[in-house]
Amino acid sequence: MNNPEIEVWLVEDDEDVRQTLLQTLLLSDIKARGFARAEQALQALSPEAPVVVLSDVRMPGMDGLALLQRLQQRDAELPVLLLTGHGDIPMAVAAMRLGAQDFFEKPYEPEQLLHSLRRAMDKRALVLENRQLKRQLAASRGPALLLGHSPQIELLRRQIDNIADTNASVLILGDTGTGKEMVARSLHQGSGRKGHFVAVNCTALPESIFESEMFGAEPGAFTGVTKRRIGKIEHADGGTLFLDEIEGMPLNLQAKLLRVLQESVLERLGGNKLIEVDARVVAATKIDLQTAGEAGLFRSDLYFRLNVVTLQIPPLRERRADIPLLFLHFVEQAKAQYNRDTPPPGDELVQQLLKRDWPGNVRELRHYAEQYVLGVLPPAGDTRLTLPQQLAELEQQLILAAMNQADGNVALAAERLGIPRKTLYDKLAKYRHQTGGAS
Repeated sequence: MNNPEIEVWLVEDDEDVRQTLLQTLLLSDIKARGFARAEQALQALSPEAPVVVLSDVRMPGMDGLALLQRLQQRDAELPVLLLTGHGDIPMAVAAMRLGAQDFFEKPYEPEQLLHSLRRAMDKRALVLENRQLKRQLAASRGPALLLGHSPQIELLRRQIDNIADTNASVLILGDTGTGKEMVARSLHQGSGRKGHFVAVNCTALPESIFESEMFGAEPGAFTGVTKRRIGKIEHADGGTLFLDEIEGMPLNLQAKLLRVLQESVLERLGGNKLIEVDARVVAATKIDLQTAGEAGLFRSDLYFRLNVVTLQIPPLRERRADIPLLFLHFVEQAKAQYNRDTPPPGDELVQQLLKRDWPGNVRELRHYAEQYVLGVLPPAGDTRLTLPQQLAELEQQLILAAMNQADGNVALAAERLGIPRKTLYDKLAKYRHQTGGAS
């Protein structure tokens, strides 16, 4: 990932070394700034600065370890890399345990240093991006589905704000999983109505009980009805009636719903009394109701009565810029639900999220976030390791365990591992990225 906004701050008291290293960084397209003293860098550092710090360990005044500790106090997620002499490796291992990201023994390989710095820059950029997303979450109003700054979602928010406090019937169009009910709830919340929000999935109600469920029934209306039953429409009096997948409403009942919309009255099943209702109707569908009406599958007069205002919810693939914010929101929800302390998603996962088509839309993204928090995400591709890769990984784990058990004492760790001290020094240098990341 290219992060031109992230800068490397080099703290090195030797001017020749500092200038040479700064030139190397600038020639590698890495923005860099040099400091001769640790105190100068600390004074210049602002909160959440887009920087990573590369510091020598042995310096006059405040040394590299003291600088590391001061930086950790200010921002525990600020990447700090250390430059050490050969005899300082035990000190460097201890520093990594304190939070340093990496260390390099002088003389170091420039390419290895550049690689580690770029990784640190990527990490810093991701941390700052996640913090910004969390601030956006904290400042956001409304349901999760309306989070984001894509033009499509900003238009939808404006439309909801414009019509929420009216009595106009609304038809919501959107694919499965886009959050049609959440839009309906947003309309209800902004309407000022004191009555209930009543949601009905028209395809989930069996036709045999549809009429009594929707319009209610009087005692004796049919077998088993011994007392008055209040229907969904009447229950929504003074509130909002949300009819999801309205294309599933039986044709013979569509005429009765049309009468409710036109005259604001209904009759319970088995009754003759006209009952006044003041329910705002919000319907939702994923099909073209006008075409269905022309085909005789839906009443055209009901379609035109419902379609006073149409709200179109964009599929997730058309608002990809909102995916990181939505995903982080769902991750935070899942962490609270499952009591898990899961780290924020890394850049590689975010890139995978942005590339997916999300046929299940926001609902699918929410499930994906829950899988991430629970640690059961399916692999993005073939992640099998070769035998040499597995052996190298096992070797790193054994070295890390030995160093931890020896409390950073290289000589003791080498003795326990049964290898010469120089061999362990070489392997620490070879695997410093993995060792530092696991400390």
